[in-house]
Amino acid sequence: MLVFLLVVVVVLALLGGVHWYVWKRLVRDVTVAGGMARRLGTVAAFVLPLLSVAALVSGRAGAPFWLQQVVAWPGYLWLALLLYVTLALLVGEAVRPLLRRWPARRAATGAPAAASANDIAKDTARAGTPVVAAGGGGGLLPEAEEEPAPTEPEEEPAPTEPEAPAAGATAVSRRLFVSRVVGGAAAAAAVGTVGYGTYGVMRGPRVKRVTVPLAKVPRAAHGYRIAVVSDIHLGPVLGRAHSQRIVDAINATQPDLIAVVGDLVDGTVENLGPAAEPLAQLRARHGAFFVTGNHEYFSGADAWVDHVRELGLRPLRNERLEIAAGFDLAGVDDVAGESEGQGPDFVAALGDRDRAKAAVLLAHQPIVIHDAVRHGVDLQLSGHTHGGQLWPGNYLADLANPTVAGLERYGDTQLYVSRGAGAWGPPVRVGAPSDITLVQLASKQA
Repeated sequence: MLVFLLVVVVVLALLGGVHWYVWKRLVRDVTVAGGMARRLGTVAAFVLPLLSVAALVSGRAGAPFWLQQVVAWPGYLWLALLLYVTLALLVGEAVRPLLRRWPARRAATGAPAAASANDIAKDTARAGTPVVAAGGGGGLLPEAEEEPAPTEPEEEPAPTEPEAPAAGATAVSRRLFVSRVVGGAAAAAAVGTVGYGTYGVMRGPRVKRVTVPLAKVPRAAHGYRIAVVSDIHLGPVLGRAHSQRIVDAINATQPDLIAVVGDLVDGTVENLGPAAEPLAQLRARHGAFFVTGNHEYFSGADAWVDHVRELGLRPLRNERLEIAAGFDLAGVDDVAGESEGQGPDFVAALGDRDRAKAAVLLAHQPIVIHDAVRHGVDLQLSGHTHGGQLWPGNYLADLANPTVAGLERYGDTQLYVSRGAGAWGPPVRVGAPSDITLVQLASKQA
């Protein structure tokens, strides 16, 4: 409990520091003290993080679903904007000193010559010698032919210092100009990045095609097509239209089998049942199958298992069946179920099978690959990582998962990890586009 509290304190301190930094660069440094712009920016600096916290905790706290929807869009989008505006501002810190010095250097380069010419003119005038410009040379020379008329010596003007305020004003103006340029560029880069990433999610996932050769797959199963979809994340942001796009994309591939490998929802059946209804339209020769992900255990896993069964999907909860094409299909519960006395049971799912036959395993998280290897699985299909979802999150995902995205081999077992068809939290993807994967089995006997 103490460790958990310490982590919470560190996270809150980090978020507070980041928000202060963004406020300093995007509000304080570019606005006038007491002005309306600064007041509005300061209010936003307090309201936006509160909306983000509300978006993150409202579902777990059992808030009304309409309230979850109200806070979700601004709260989650601000988290994505905060990430990229902070990164852009940090890059701007390297550019800021260069922009400040550049106009100063230009001014310094031209100043000595002008001062020298003025000094010559003043000294010559005090001596009573008129000056003329040397032909074409641009210099100032005394005229030799004429005697100057005697004149009264001019009184020296009282010493004044008009230059100091002007120099100070110039420095302030330059500092404000540079802050606005850097801040505006950072804000524009963040808005553009998040806008494009949001468009990619709302447009829907693209279909990828991957061929996986398996030694034990019989000749009759050569070319067998499995549509793999994970991390749909129906919730307060992504609803029925999102699931309909996914169903249409899957059916268009005309798969032999459909595998929904977890994290279907972020909410209860009561709130999201209608959003999941398009799944009843899934069509495949050998049916559609489902395994739980960690988010199902945040949303009522047993209730969702019953609901997807009503929609025509077959849940695989630590069990196995033989596919007519000549291989075994197995599925295990997600490791998050261990907190509820469930979780993966590889012995129940794979313990007594004939290892001469190929086995395809559906498991939400890639981290169970080592159990799959021990039980002779030929191909594991997983999701969970989102491919990192928001760059540079892929580097963090790489620390926690054996494979972040794509196909890799572990001993005699191959692991394919989908980036997922939806998004958790911000409905934004950067550097990790959403996908549905059509896995085509290739028999080495063919």
